[in-house]
Amino acid sequence: MGKILVIAEKPSVARDIAGVLGAKQKGDGCLIGEEYIISWAIGHLITLANPEEYDPALKKWTRESLPIIPGEIKLTPVSRTKSQLNILKKLMNSKETDHIICATDSGREGELIFRYIYDYVKCKKIVSRLWISSMTQEAIKEGFANLKPSAEYDNLYKSAKCRSEADWLVGINSSRVYTIKYGALLSIGRVQTPTLNILVQRHKEIENFVPKTYWQIKAEFENYSGLWTDLENNENQIFDEEKASGIYEKLKSKAGEIVDIGVERKSQPPGLLYDLTLLQRECNRRFSYSAKNTLQIAQDLYEKRKLITYPRTDSQYLSDDMKGKCIGTIKNLPKDEYGKFVDYLINLPKLPMGKRIFNNDKVSDHHAIIPTGKAVNMASLSQAERNVYDMVVRKFLAAFYPNYLYDVTKIITRAESEDFLTQGNTVVDLGWKELYPSEKGKNKDEEDILPNVNVGEKYEITELDLQKKETHPPKPYNEEHLLGAMENAGRFTDDEALKEQLKESGIGTPATRAAIIERIIEVGYVTRKGKNLIPTEKGIKLTEIIPEELKSPETTGKWERGLTSISKGSMDSNRFMESIGRFVNFIVENAEKNTSVEFEKEPQKEYKKKPAAKLGKCPLCENGTVLENRKAFYCDKWKDGCKFTVWKDSLKPYGINLDDKLMKNLLKDGKIEKHDMFMPQTKEKCTADIVIDKDKENIIQIKNVDRVVSS
Repeated sequence: MGKILVIAEKPSVARDIAGVLGAKQKGDGCLIGEEYIISWAIGHLITLANPEEYDPALKKWTRESLPIIPGEIKLTPVSRTKSQLNILKKLMNSKETDHIICATDSGREGELIFRYIYDYVKCKKIVSRLWISSMTQEAIKEGFANLKPSAEYDNLYKSAKCRSEADWLVGINSSRVYTIKYGALLSIGRVQTPTLNILVQRHKEIENFVPKTYWQIKAEFENYSGLWTDLENNENQIFDEEKASGIYEKLKSKAGEIVDIGVERKSQPPGLLYDLTLLQRECNRRFSYSAKNTLQIAQDLYEKRKLITYPRTDSQYLSDDMKGKCIGTIKNLPKDEYGKFVDYLINLPKLPMGKRIFNNDKVSDHHAIIPTGKAVNMASLSQAERNVYDMVVRKFLAAFYPNYLYDVTKIITRAESEDFLTQGNTVVDLGWKELYPSEKGKNKDEEDILPNVNVGEKYEITELDLQKKETHPPKPYNEEHLLGAMENAGRFTDDEALKEQLKESGIGTPATRAAIIERIIEVGYVTRKGKNLIPTEKGIKLTEIIPEELKSPETTGKWERGLTSISKGSMDSNRFMESIGRFVNFIVENAEKNTSVEFEKEPQKEYKKKPAAKLGKCPLCENGTVLENRKAFYCDKWKDGCKFTVWKDSLKPYGINLDDKLMKNLLKDGKIEKHDMFMPQTKEKCTADIVIDKDKENIIQIKNVDRVVSS
C-alpha cells in the first residue's frame, strides 16, 4: 500500500502536522512516517507568467502591444523556490503516492497556492482537503478525522483564480499604458489604486478646508455649569457673532431656573468578536502597530504559539457547533491573568449563547478570532504577543458578559428664554467593561458628579464665558481609519442601492489589506508621518490622470462582491473574467486622453556587473564555493543541484545587514555570537547568535536571543 502525501503551506506548519501524524524521519524537503509523507510549499511556488513568456517581444513596453489579454493565462515557477517545487512534483506524481491531502491555509489564497501547484505538475491523484481554524494538536487531529473532498472547494478555487488573473490583467495593462504615456514608472492595481485614492481625497479635503468661526456660551450657576444649546436643533455652536454677543449681553448678572431634569437608562452590549480588520484597527489605535505587524503577530500566535484561531478571517461570529468548545476554552484560560473573569462566567447559571456570538449565517470560511485555551506561560511571550493575545482573550470573555448600563442625566436651565444644557453619566452596572480598566487603574467611565437640584429652583449666573472658536479640518487617515474605509467601500457612494449591495464587500480582503498599505508606501505614493498616512505628490498626480472607474472604491468593492459570489457558486467565473477583459480595454483606451499632468523623470538604475567574489566553502554541499550577486549569496555548484541560497534581505526584519563581510565570517566559523539586532514586531534591542544550520529550510538561523536591558 502506498503513502498519503500531505502538503502544507510552509515548513513550520508541516512540522506541526508531522508531529501529530508521527512522521519523524527527515527526507529531501519532506518528513516521512509509516502512513504519511508531509511536505510543504514556501508560500507561492507558482505564479502567473510574465508577458514576455507569451512572446519575447512583449518584454519591451510599447503602446502597440496593448492590451495584453492572453486567451489562457500561463503559470510559471517562482525561481527562488523551484527546488521545493521539483520535490513536490516528484512526490505528487510518484507511484508510491496513493492520495494527497491539501493542508495549505484554510482560505482563498491557501486554496490557490495548492491548486496552482497541482495543475502545474499535472497531477491526477485524488485530493482531500484539511480545513482547520486552529493549529493545536486537538484541532489537527479533529481536522484529519473530518477531511473533505477537494471538490467541495472548487468554487473557492475559481474565485481565487479569478482574483489572481484579474489583478494580473488590470495591473499589467494599466501600469504599462500609463508608464508609457507619462514617461514615469507608475504602478497601478485594481485594489491599491482605490486605496490610494481614499487617502488623496482626504488630503484634498484637508488642503481645501476653509475654517469657520463660531461662538459658544458657557454659564456657571453657583454649583454647576451649563452650555448654551438650541434644544430644537440640538446645536450649541453659534455662527453669527452678533447673535452670540446679543445673547451674552442679555444674560449678564441674570439668574436661571431649572425647567427640566431627565434621566435615561442606556444599555451598551459588548462589541462583536474580532475579525482581522478590527484587530488590526484596535492594535493600531492602542499600540501603534501597523496592519502588517499585527497580522504577523497574530499569525505567530496562531501558527507557532497555537494560542489563537485562524487570524485571516472576515467573520465576527462563531458557529452554533462551537458552544460546547467555548465553555472548555473559557475554563482553560490563564488563571493568573483572567481568573476572576473566568470564575464569574463559569459560575453563571447559564452562559449567554445568543446570536451576537453564535450565528451560522454570518460564518463563511472561518469564524471569528478567539483564544484556543491552550496552556501558556505569559512570560514566554514577547510584549507584542502578550498585547495581541490579551486583546483577543478579553474580547472573547467580554462577549459573554452582560451589557454596560449607565444613566444619562440632562438638566435644562432657562435664563431670559435661553437654554443651557448640563449633562452627566452615572454608571449603573459596568458589565463587560469590567474587562477594560483604564491605564491609571480607574474606570474609563468615571461618573460625572451632577448637582442635587430640583425643577423650579433658581440659580444666579456667577460667571459667563463667550468663547470664540473655529471649525477644524478632517484628520488625515492613520492605518486604523484607512482599514475601516477599506472594509466599508459602500460609504463612498451616495447610491443607496449600491451602498446596500456593498455592505458586505470592501477593498481587498482582511488578509491582503496590510500588504496593500505597504505596497502604496513602497512604490512612493504614500509616506508615514507619525501614525498618519500622507499621499506624496506622485500619488496625488496618479489619481488625477486615471479614470474614476479605476480609482473608485465602488468598482473594486463590486469585484470583491463578484468574487464572493463565485466562491458561493452563484456567479459564473467566465462571466466575471469577461467583464475584466472589457474593463482592461477601457483602461487602455482611456489613457489616450490628454492631460497637463507631468511626472518627474526617474533615473534608471545601472548595475555594473563585477566578478563574483569567493566568500568561502559551501556548508551545504561542502564541494562548492559561495559567491555573491546583487541579491543573494549562492553556491557555484547550483547547476549540479546544490540548493544553498541566502537572500541578502533575509535578516532585514531583525535590523541586520547581511553583507559579504558578515557572510565570510559565518562561512568561516559557522556562527557569529552576540550580534546586535532588534525584534521585528516590537523593535526591542537584543543580541543574538547568527548560526548556519544546514538542517533548516532557511539555513541562516537566529538563536539565543537576549533582550538588551536599558540602564
